[in-house]
Amino acid sequence: YPTGYPNASAAQWLMAFWPALLLARSGRLPWVLRGLLAGGAVLLAEVALLSQSRGSLYATPVMLVLVFALLPGRVRTFALLVPVAAGIGAAAPAILRVGERIEAGQGAASGQGAAAAAQTTSAIHTATAATFLTALVVGLLVAVAAAVERRRAPLPQATAVRVHRGVGALALICLLVLCVGGWVAVGDPVARARHAWTTFKSPSGYNANAGGDRLTGGLGSNRYDFYRVALDEFTAHPLLGIGADNFAEPYLAHGRSGETPHYPHSVELRTLSQTGLVGALLALVGLAGALVAGWRAVSRSPEPLARALAAAALAGFAYWVVHGSFDWFWEFAGLGAPAFALLGLACALAPRVGIVLATSAGPGAGEEGGGEGLAVGEPAARTRTHARARGGVFAIGLAAGLLGLAAIASFTAPWLSQLQVQSAGRIWVGAPAHAYALLDDAARLNPLFDEPQLVAGSIALRRAELRRADSEFARALQRAPGDAYATLERGAIASTQGRPHVALALLRRAAELNPRDPLTRDALALVRRGRRVDVAALNRSILSNARQFS
Repeated sequence: YPTGYPNASAAQWLMAFWPALLLARSGRLPWVLRGLLAGGAVLLAEVALLSQSRGSLYATPVMLVLVFALLPGRVRTFALLVPVAAGIGAAAPAILRVGERIEAGQGAASGQGAAAAAQTTSAIHTATAATFLTALVVGLLVAVAAAVERRRAPLPQATAVRVHRGVGALALICLLVLCVGGWVAVGDPVARARHAWTTFKSPSGYNANAGGDRLTGGLGSNRYDFYRVALDEFTAHPLLGIGADNFAEPYLAHGRSGETPHYPHSVELRTLSQTGLVGALLALVGLAGALVAGWRAVSRSPEPLARALAAAALAGFAYWVVHGSFDWFWEFAGLGAPAFALLGLACALAPRVGIVLATSAGPGAGEEGGGEGLAVGEPAARTRTHARARGGVFAIGLAAGLLGLAAIASFTAPWLSQLQVQSAGRIWVGAPAHAYALLDDAARLNPLFDEPQLVAGSIALRRAELRRADSEFARALQRAPGDAYATLERGAIASTQGRPHVALALLRRAAELNPRDPLTRDALALVRRGRRVDVAALNRSILSNARQFS
C-alpha cells in the first residue's frame, strides 16, 4: 500500500522527501514552515523505509552525489541533512523490526499465530511512536535554528567565510568517517562489490541473497536477465524497437528466470528496446530541453525562493529517474504524473527570454526626397504584414488544435476500450451476450490490442463454446502473433476437437513462444503420444498455478 508494489510505494514517499529536504534549507521561508518541512522529510523517509525497498536504498547515495555535486548551497544542505539523517537513523531500527516481525509471523506455527500477531502489532506501535517522535524533535530543532538565523544580525563577511569553510571541513570529515565506518561494517569493499555483482548476475535470482537480510544481503534478483533480453531486443530492432509494452512476449521466449515480467524494469532500457534509436533520441531531446529550462531557473532566476523551489522540484524528478533506472516506474501514473509535474514546475520558474521584433525603413530613409514615398507606403505594408501574421497564427493554432484532438483520441479510445473489457469481465456470468458485445466494441476502439479477444475466448471456454473460443483466439493472434496463451488454447481446442495435426503444430508453436512453461510442455507431450488435451483441465491448471501467459 498504496501502490501495491514495495519499490513504487517507497518511491512515492521519497519523491516528496527530496523537495521537502531542499526547501527546508531555504532562508526565504518562514521558520515554522522550515520546521514542518524538515520534520516531514523525516516522516517521509521513515514511511519509505517501512517498504524495505532495496531500490530506494541504492538510489539514495546516487541522489546525495547529484545534490551535492550539482546544486548550490552545499553547506546549508549539509547543515540541514545532519539532524534529518540523525532522526531517520534513530527510528530506523524500530521501522525495520516491523518487517522482521511480519516475516516471523508468516513463518510461525499454527499454534503460535496469536503470539506472533501480538508481537507484530507491538512492533508497529513502537515504530509509529518512534517515527512521529523523531519527526517532531527534528522539526522543532530546525524551526528553532531557522528562527535564530532569521532574527540574528548578518555576520561580518570575514566571519561568514570562516564559518562556511568550517562547516565544509566538517562535512568532509563526516564523509571520511562514513567511508571508514562503512569499510569496517561491510569488510573489504572489493570483495563486497564482487559479491554484489555475482548475486546480481546469478540465475538463482532472489535466492542468491540467502544468508543476508533483504536490504544488505546482495543484489540478487532477475533484473540482469530482464536487462539482457531488453538489450538483445534493441540489438535486433535498433531503429524503431519492438513497440511500447511489447516486452512480455520476447521475455517468455528468451528469458531464463521463472518470472514473467511485462516490463524491462528500467526507464532507459524500456525506451531503447521498445522505441529504438528514434524514440530514444526524441526522449533525450525533449528531456534535455526541459532540464536546461529547469537549470536556468536554479542558476539564473533573480528570485532566491524561485531558485530554491526549482532545485527542490528537479530533485524530486531526479529521484524518479534514478530509481526508475532499475525498476518499472514508467507504468505507475501515480509516480510519473507528479515526477513530470515537478519537472514542469522547474521549467515554469525559468526566467523569461523576451524576443523583440523591430522594423525599420533602413538608413537614409526620408533623405533626398525618398522619405515621402516610404512614409506613404508604410501603413499599407504594415497592414499586409499584420494580415500575414494573423493568418500564420491562425494556421498554427488550427494545426495545434488538430494535433491536440488526435492526441486526446489516442488516449481516450484505449481507455474506453479497457473500461469495456472490465465491464464484460464483471457481467459475463449473468449476461454473456452483452459481455460479448462489449468486447466487440472494445476491439473496435483499440485495434492494436488483443485483450478483448483473449477475454472473449476465455469466456467462451468457460461456457464450453469451443468454436467461438477458437475464433476469438485466432482473432487475437492476428493482432499479436506471438501470444503464447492464445496459441496454447487454440492447440488444446484443436486436440479436444480431434484435430491432432493442427493441435501438434499449434502446441509446438506455443512451446517456442514460452519454452519454460510446464503446462505447454505437458500438453505437447500428450498430443505427441496420440492422446487428447482436456481444455477444461488445462484451464483449471492455469488458474491454480496463477500463471499469466500474455
